[in-house]
Amino acid sequence: MASAAPAETNQGMTGILGWIERSGNKLPDPVFIFFYLIIGLVAVSVICELLGVSAFHPTALDETTGGPLQISAVSLLAAENIQKLWVEMPKTFTHFHPLGYVLVVMLGAGVAERSGFFAAGMSSAVKSAPTSLLTPVVALVAMIGNHAADAGYVVLIPLAGILFAAAGRHPLAGIAAAFAGVSGGFSANISPGQLDALLFGITEEAVAASALDPNWTANLAGNWYFISAMTVIFLPIIWYVTDKVIEPRLGPWTGGAKPITQDGEDSADETDHTGPLAAKGLRHAGLAALFVAALWVAMVFGPGTPLIDESACLTDTGAAIPDCSIHAQLAPLYRSLVAAFFVLFILTGWAYGRAVGTIKNHRDLVAMMSESMKDMGYYLVLAFAAAHFVAMFGWSNLGLISAVHGADAIQSTGLPLPIVLGLMVLFAGLLNLFVGSASAKWALLAPILVPMLMLLGISPEGATAAYRVGDSATNIITPLMVYFPLILVFAQRWQKDFGLGSLTAIMVPYSVWLLASGTILIVVWFYLGIPLGPDAPVGYTLPGAGG
Repeated sequence: MASAAPAETNQGMTGILGWIERSGNKLPDPVFIFFYLIIGLVAVSVICELLGVSAFHPTALDETTGGPLQISAVSLLAAENIQKLWVEMPKTFTHFHPLGYVLVVMLGAGVAERSGFFAAGMSSAVKSAPTSLLTPVVALVAMIGNHAADAGYVVLIPLAGILFAAAGRHPLAGIAAAFAGVSGGFSANISPGQLDALLFGITEEAVAASALDPNWTANLAGNWYFISAMTVIFLPIIWYVTDKVIEPRLGPWTGGAKPITQDGEDSADETDHTGPLAAKGLRHAGLAALFVAALWVAMVFGPGTPLIDESACLTDTGAAIPDCSIHAQLAPLYRSLVAAFFVLFILTGWAYGRAVGTIKNHRDLVAMMSESMKDMGYYLVLAFAAAHFVAMFGWSNLGLISAVHGADAIQSTGLPLPIVLGLMVLFAGLLNLFVGSASAKWALLAPILVPMLMLLGISPEGATAAYRVGDSATNIITPLMVYFPLILVFAQRWQKDFGLGSLTAIMVPYSVWLLASGTILIVVWFYLGIPLGPDAPVGYTLPGAGG
């Protein structure tokens, strides 16, 4: 089903779409992009040191003069940095914050995916939808299905085409709606998940490298309120664009309820994700999910309260700190969410697999976890390159210096901060047309943008939220998106002459609407000062000098 797209799909691409495809295909793999950037960074660091490029640290004081501490560019060819590169290479890689977050979550997600739990859950939700609500249900399940990683693309999108055709509607409209939800609404969801672990790990690395706020730590729920609002906003947009814009253009469907293979024979997914056995598995998985929820509640309210830091609102003498936020006490709970998702995915996947027979013993469980780590092989290589780029940016001091001067330049323009966030969304959306990997782009941008926006009064959570809006909205219109050829194959099972330009054309309205609404949302969010998540304000104030 995931075979390569026919050769003719790459023909006839002209104009802006053809330029994007040709330009993007000329770019090297993201791993080598980091490699080339490191070489460039070394050269720039040498030049900047020779020129005496510097900036005053916005919070730290010079112990000698008592004035602001001057930060100067440091050559990466200095003996100290060369030694650090080779001696600390294992530490640089293994201490890269996103690495641990993502690998832990994916260990559990691998079991939930390979046992069939993710596929069964999405299939059951979509197939039980009333015909009149088919579009919003598909879109909602697609956005929530982002927690299921590849399963959202491989299972839900072709299933949406089948369901639309069975309801007498155009199957390409179903594929478009599901693609828009899974990929265009990539960052929208009702709860944090593996994407939050990935992006906030990079954000934490950027904050640590800048040394602006040593006490800031990543909160996996730092964008929870915002991504939930994105879900509420994006759902009616995808519904409207599908039913009122895309489907009328496609015209009535008269080709039947099943896709056609290249041989002209009926084709359908032989895997039954909604039969009695699957229903039994979902019930068992539901009980497992309730157990995990009860376990975490017990650790919050039970004896010893291991996930509550009761001392956070007390001074060293035991006196209560006035106006101390409850969120300070809940910090261990927020940081435990990575482990919570690991336990949730592994237990629900195991419960489902045992019920339906995809997991027969503990060896099957271990094998699924091992397979999920095999799939992470490319990410490990990418993380190795990104970790060294981010670390070396910090060693050179160029990240903080660029952030300080960039913040001063933006302040001199007089642009309101919400507009700055909006421009960041548009920049991320444009860059996404050429570099598809969310983690690769954020690892490139975060070392400068996160500290720069902190200096301007925008929190690391706010910077992360703005980035993810732009990153997701243009996923569905770039031929360089890794699943784009696969979606094309799904579409060609219904309409053989459906080409790359055809797919891009029907996805452009979604992209425009999602990008515009996401940009407006982040701008309004900042104006209103609404927290982005628990203990995650959109505004930010640097800690006191020397703090």
